[in-house]
Amino acid sequence: MRRAQVGGTTLGWRPGLLLAVACALAGCSKGSGGAAPTVEPVVTLGQENVARAEPQELRSGPGISGTLQARKAAAVRAEVGGTILDIKAEQGQTVKQGQELARIEVLSQMDQLLAARSAVRAASTALQVARAEEERSAKLAEAGVITRRDFERIQLSVSQAQGQLAEARSRVALAQEQVGRSRITAPFDGVVSERQASAGDVVQPGTPLFTVVDPRTLRLEASVPAARLEQVKVGTSVEFQVTGYGERAFTGKVERINPVVDPATGQVRLYVAIPNTDLQLLAGLFAEGRVASQSRQALAVPVDAVDTTRGETSVLRVQSERVQRVPVKLGLRDDVAEWVEVRSGLQAGDVVLLGSARDEVGEGSRVKVDAPSPGAKPVEDEGPGVGGSAAPPAP
Repeated sequence: MRRAQVGGTTLGWRPGLLLAVACALAGCSKGSGGAAPTVEPVVTLGQENVARAEPQELRSGPGISGTLQARKAAAVRAEVGGTILDIKAEQGQTVKQGQELARIEVLSQMDQLLAARSAVRAASTALQVARAEEERSAKLAEAGVITRRDFERIQLSVSQAQGQLAEARSRVALAQEQVGRSRITAPFDGVVSERQASAGDVVQPGTPLFTVVDPRTLRLEASVPAARLEQVKVGTSVEFQVTGYGERAFTGKVERINPVVDPATGQVRLYVAIPNTDLQLLAGLFAEGRVASQSRQALAVPVDAVDTTRGETSVLRVQSERVQRVPVKLGLRDDVAEWVEVRSGLQAGDVVLLGSARDEVGEGSRVKVDAPSPGAKPVEDEGPGVGGSAAPPAP
């Protein structure tokens, strides 16, 4: 740490807070025989140590962050076992509902289908024979050639033949369904985000093949403290920024609120619906923002300028090169921008101390604001004498 020796007193130089001591002492010559007059030191403040009270667009609401996810996504899996014959979709490809993505070779299912169809033909023939026998037996029964009991047995055989035919047809339907499952299709309009299999792979039922997502609507899952839940309602607007898009702002709306508070964190889960009809946002990107429950234009200062340690809320204002403690009344607080509304105590343009300057510079101290770096917006006390000499001229 650099130190300056002035008149027997050592003054420390703190990072971000420049201490310029005006020590131009008049009459330093011993010839006068009198003591040198005491000169009050001037503290020079860097631009990072001060801010100006000015109107700001303030928004109040809990901050949120999370990863964007596809609101509608499906894992397409194999429903039958076999060898993949062909892959007809790749990652990033847009697909329509019912569009074929792949086909699985199912020889055993085809064999079962052929056998079931043969069984249907046999059962149909058996039913025809049974019905013809029933017609002949009915005439013989009327003529008294056969007994009523024999005729009932023939009717029973017709019923059995009908049951066999129905069973054979159900086997055909089941076999056709199994064969149809060998054709892998898109469950809805969307985009293929993942392809987990290739042509020639042997798969079993349940093997993941594709992931299809609908990117037109995304979802952001985030948490807010339960203590601030009153600021969050279904339909409340959410403002956020996304990694990779600079300062560009996006909006969504709270779609659902989890009715259970996480006992470990005291947080409540939110589900935010984000329209993405232009397909500019991508699932998997990190988003950070806030629930915009209130918004208004108001005179504000940075949160770092406010002191609440003395039993009242106050700021240190620089006026006419002097530091003054001013009580203030605060209003809306913007936790994301880290500014807070000042309802009384300051006027637009007032310069206030921040951070370490607020803690280190005493009330009543004489200060001046250091010149800003090239291109930076200056923050200076508008009182008289700012920008002048750091010390009075020697007599």
